[in-house]
Amino acid sequence: MSRRNLFFHRFLMALPLLFLLPLLTFWLMHLVPGNYFDSLRMNPQISQATVAQYEKLYHLNEPVLVQYGYWLKQLCKLDFGYSFAYKQPVLDILLSRLANTVLLTGVSFAWAWILAVFLGLLAARYPRSFLNGLLEWIAYGALSVPNFFLCLLLLYLAAAWGGLPLGGMRSVAYESFSGGEKAVDILRHLVIPSFVLGIGIFAFLFRLMRAQAREIFEKDFILYLRIWHIPGPKILFKHVARNAINPLVTLLGMQLPALVSGAALVEIFTGWPGLGSVMLQAVRAQDLFLVLGNMVMVSCLLVVGNLLSDILLLIVDPRIRSGKGGPS
Repeated sequence: MSRRNLFFHRFLMALPLLFLLPLLTFWLMHLVPGNYFDSLRMNPQISQATVAQYEKLYHLNEPVLVQYGYWLKQLCKLDFGYSFAYKQPVLDILLSRLANTVLLTGVSFAWAWILAVFLGLLAARYPRSFLNGLLEWIAYGALSVPNFFLCLLLLYLAAAWGGLPLGGMRSVAYESFSGGEKAVDILRHLVIPSFVLGIGIFAFLFRLMRAQAREIFEKDFILYLRIWHIPGPKILFKHVARNAINPLVTLLGMQLPALVSGAALVEIFTGWPGLGSVMLQAVRAQDLFLVLGNMVMVSCLLVVGNLLSDILLLIVDPRIRSGKGGPS
């Protein structure tokens, strides 16, 4: 299968997710007792006729599938609907928060991925070293401690130390800073949330990379390279790394949306102004269209993540580029 056909095939397989996940969310939201307009009905300043007019305007008095059909029709025009809680279009709210979530998840994923690959290779190369034992202990601890507890612990330590901000994305005097000071200020605010969000990903990828690298070290071609006196670092980073990294690249497509979902809790605890806090407020307020918009974003990330993993596999695996192996 050619590369173009491969991408097209993967896109067609993932396309139903863009419709099924919002449909499932739509159905689950209607299973929850009540809706946003129930709070309006309890407001004596708002007449029942006004509430009925809103329900008719957004087709919320129709059956569930009919409502979903109307919403899907508007979505094809890039109209995500209207947020009743925020009193503005859903797309404007999502776009205003999307960059913040992308920054947080991108930094978390980048440091976790790079360190997991590098340290996983070193741990596999020296399995009886102190470094391997220390990293194994850290990985087990990171997988065992819940994110919310680690976040609270770090916030407590930061409050006691006083060297890191406890929440938000920017300082109060952010607008008066120079360009470099603004970047440093955002990085300082990123330390706690990105560490909490990335440490679990690092632990999982590290253990996987170490296991894969150990298996590669036992292959016959590694012994052949050593016989020919190929330098150890070249064997480690060129031959072992390129063969061991494939499973990590394959998992990339599933980790991106999972990371965004996990960012919600971290954003809430640290006050990071991203999609996670918006999603929580939307669910609590039963703001139907805002919840659906968030699910569309997660669905798109799932599709983009899988396509990105395919592209990276083409880069790191020569067999796929030559059409002799890899996913079909």
